[in-house]
Amino acid sequence: MFTYGNRLRVQVFGQSHSAGMGVVMDGFPAGIPVNTEGLAAFMERRAPGRNAFSTARKEPDKVEFLSGVVDGVTTGAPVSAVILNTDTRSKDYAKLADIPRPSHADLAAYFKYGSHRDHRGGGEFSGRLTAPLCVAGYLCMTYLETLGVRIGAHIASVGGVEDDRFSLEPAAEELLSPGKKDFPVLNEEKGKAMQEIILRAKGEADSVGGSIECAVTGIPAGTGDSSFGGMEGRIAPAMFGIPAVKGIEFGSGFAGCERRGSENNDPIRTDGTRIYTETNNAGGLMGGIANGMPVVFRVGIKPTPSIGKEQKSVSLSRMENTTLVIEGRHDPCIVQRAVPVVEAVAALAVADCLL
Repeated sequence: MFTYGNRLRVQVFGQSHSAGMGVVMDGFPAGIPVNTEGLAAFMERRAPGRNAFSTARKEPDKVEFLSGVVDGVTTGAPVSAVILNTDTRSKDYAKLADIPRPSHADLAAYFKYGSHRDHRGGGEFSGRLTAPLCVAGYLCMTYLETLGVRIGAHIASVGGVEDDRFSLEPAAEELLSPGKKDFPVLNEEKGKAMQEIILRAKGEADSVGGSIECAVTGIPAGTGDSSFGGMEGRIAPAMFGIPAVKGIEFGSGFAGCERRGSENNDPIRTDGTRIYTETNNAGGLMGGIANGMPVVFRVGIKPTPSIGKEQKSVSLSRMENTTLVIEGRHDPCIVQRAVPVVEAVAALAVADCLL
């Protein structure tokens, strides 16, 4: 199992083409209602086969709770849930047992596990494992809403086209509106331009990457700790648990690091009732601790490594150079499907901080 968290310990298990996969949550509070319809809708946002921008693999991703939920409410006991895999085509991956896919985890898995690795669909390294993460994240978002904390994300960029950014202090409608769309962006015209880039890459048997912006509102000022206990230090490792995430930045991020202090500092003000900052280049965090502004970060998503073009690789059995054309069903861009996953994983990290 893969484990994350301190107060809330989340364990994910399974492989892309195993009989199923699941999640166990130890430390989740009692009395939190589980809205099965809301959960199904959230899972649908991540699911494959929704449109021309994702893989044709069809999975219902029906969630079955095995423990920790009685009559639709959490009991305080460890919550465990499973999702069955129903549309696997393992034969599409037969030759990958000998020829690793460039930029996938295939080669690293061979170095670690040898011939015993599960090469079908990427095994434990597959983005398929984000489905149980979404189950845990949805429950955490339900819990966080009882505390007045909301989480929303949208596609920040695809192939060099950038969406609008969240406003300084986004209201619930702005924060959650992208998640109600088939293609989760703030600016519809920018979204259309992104879709054209994705379809062009798909038509050329290629893929494209991008980035996702996520904002968390309502986190009480003072949440988090210094040094290794800082909120950046809790959110970042969780985000790297999502396959294809290659980087993360908070607030103004790397661009802010190229500015002068007078340009990047956030002026501190008060309206007589609360203290706030005029800008949010800090991303809502100072010294690892929440300052009352929205926590804002962006993650970079690499292009899908599985492409239809001929690529250079090696035969592991013959130790010879060769070429590979990847077959099967793959996403030309996974950024849009990763948006709810980023929300879910952010919820895990924030819930772990607040419990």
